[in-house]
Formats: sequence, structure tokens, C-alpha cells
Amino acid sequence: MLRRTFVRAGGLAAATAFAGSLWRGVARPAARGPFAARGGPYGAPGPPGPGGLALPAGFTGRVVARSGRRVGGAPWHPAPDGGACFSDGDGWIYVSNSEVPLLGGAGAIRFGPDAVVRGAYRILSGTDRNCAGGATPWNTWLSCEEVTRGRVFECDPYGVRPATPRPAMGRFRHEAAACDPVRRVVYLTEDEPDGCFYRFVPDHWGDLAAGRLEVLCPAPGAGAVTWRRVPDPSARPGATRHQVGAARRFDGGEGCHYAGGVCFFTTKGDNRVWGYDAERARLEVVYDAAAPLNGVDNLTGTPSGDLYVAEDGGDMEINLITPGRTVLPFLRVDGHPRSEITGPAFSPDGRRLYFSSQRGARGDAGGTDGVTYEVTGPFRS
Repeated sequence: MLRRTFVRAGGLAAATAFAGSLWRGVARPAARGPFAARGGPYGAPGPPGPGGLALPAGFTGRVVARSGRRVGGAPWHPAPDGGACFSDGDGWIYVSNSEVPLLGGAGAIRFGPDAVVRGAYRILSGTDRNCAGGATPWNTWLSCEEVTRGRVFECDPYGVRPATPRPAMGRFRHEAAACDPVRRVVYLTEDEPDGCFYRFVPDHWGDLAAGRLEVLCPAPGAGAVTWRRVPDPSARPGATRHQVGAARRFDGGEGCHYAGGVCFFTTKGDNRVWGYDAERARLEVVYDAAAPLNGVDNLTGTPSGDLYVAEDGGDMEINLITPGRTVLPFLRVDGHPRSEITGPAFSPDGRRLYFSSQRGARGDAGGTDGVTYEVTGPFRS
């Protein structure tokens, strides 16, 4: 059962309570309604402060970048989306995608040990609607294009090596990626109403140039799943999601995060958080309710077993799913009603959380008012 896996991952077995009978939740939609949170480790967000940030007591926030304005000597990109942090000597780097057509790409901000910005630069340019992605164990960033026959680009967060397309990982409307170093695979979500959940099995771990693309399929037994090879990842004879008739369908795949034998991912069409138990090949619903978490999108986690799930719209919140069986708002961005929260990622020491309001207060479609934040405080390690 996924429950035991959650325990190994730091107590996240508690999250299984949100959907009632999880095996039943996988088979058919669970009854939806408000979820009554019972309190959490940090308390409720307080009144909004600078930049519209509403935070729990003991936490502080600041704006580190705004679209179109210079940060560390370089202009910050529009429509900031998926992100990740990487160690960098005595500091760290925050990488962020740009979800705009044709220009897309990704940028990076380099921080010193005191969180002072040391510089900023592009690590990918000239791509199309780079939405989410994921970090690899060998310290590269997988930037994913959310377009028909979109590609995955492997990028150097340190800005030294040029970005490289990884066509073997499939040509489809990519969303997010998460690496499983135990099974040596990369999980991939697809943002389509009838999308699939994939995994890429490289021929050599640490080298994504070649390998096989597989798609998740139901198997006999409650919640059981298996993997089948996608015949042609290039999608030339037809979309990858249509090449295996038995593939399990998901309504708008979004964020993806691996921890302790479980790959968590979200689907926006039905507002669910899922858990794939990689050790037991089981799929379960982790969260399926209308509140307090609405508009599930990017997500990340901490070593303590907490999940942080960003909202696309909703109340413009990052919600916390804790090992104590609660789902509750952690922070809120006020005054950005036509935006979405993107790119949550923790600094390597776990003391700082980075994320963006993709379209900012103006909410324009081009994301020219995007804002990237840093929140500091007593996060549980």
C-alpha cells in the first residue's frame, strides 16, 4: 500500500485520508466538497504585506525579480513558470522557465550565502512555451515545452554548457518531470484533457540522449498499474498518448515531484493530487476535494514529508499537505486575481522558498507583469 511508502517518505501516509477509500477513488470520482483542515504547523496566513504576500507569523517575504526589469544585470523573463534550486559553492541558483510562445526558454538567478543576488542570466532561449520541468540528480534542469509535439531540453543551471534537446523523451505537450534515482527513470506529465503519465528509461542513467518512453496503463487488481512502451516517441505517426490504447488517461497533467518511492503529480481538470507508488506499482488519489486547495498546479516537497502545492487561480495560494493529515493554505498572493502561482522550489538548505506569480497584478496574457518571490522562515526540515 502507498500508506507504508508515505511513512518511509516522512509520514505522508496521512495524505491518503483525504480521498477516503483511495482504491475506490481511483476507480471512480470521489464525492467532492470542502475539506476541513484541522490546523497545521505554521498557522494561517496573516494580512498581506509587501508585494501582496500574506504569510504565517514568523515568515518574511520579498520580491527578487519582476518581468522586464533587470535583476543581477539581466532582464527577467515574462511569464515565469516552473523552477528549481541548485547548490552553487557557498550559495545557490534558482532556475525559472518562461511560458511565452516562440521565445520561451529559461533564466537563472545566482544567490550568495546571505541571499544577495550575485547575477542573473539565460540558460535557454528560442523555445516555445516552456512551462514546468524538473531537476536531475546530476544538477541539470529539464525544461519542458507545453505545445503539441513539445520537447524536453536539458539545461545547465550554471550557464556554462549549451542546452540540449532530448527527443527520446517524447514529443508531446510536456508539463513537468521528476527523477527517480532508485529505478533510474524520469516521470513526465502531459497537459491534455486525455493526457497520459509517462516514464523515460534512459539507456544509461545520467545520459538522457537515448532510452525508451513508456506510458502508465491499468493492470489487474485494485489500483494496480503497469508500463508499456510507446512505439514512436517522435509522434510522427500520431500523438504519443494515442499510440497505446490501454493507456490510463489523466485530465490535464501538471506538477510532478518524487520523494521516498512515491511520485506525486497533479491533474488540473479534476483538481486531484495523485501518488504513484513506484515500489508496489500502485496508483492512488492523495487529494480530491473542492477546498481548500483549488486549481492544483506545480508542487514541491521537503525532507519532513510536507508537500507544497501551488494554485493556478483559485485563491492564489500555496497549500500545504502535511504528515498530520491536513490540507491548508500556507501563503497567499493578494491583488493578483488573473494570475497563477508557479515554480515553487526550496533553496538547498530548506530555509527559503521561491515561486512566482506568473502574470502579476495586471494579469496580462503575455506575463509581462510576472513577479518572483522569496519567502524565508522556520520551515520544517
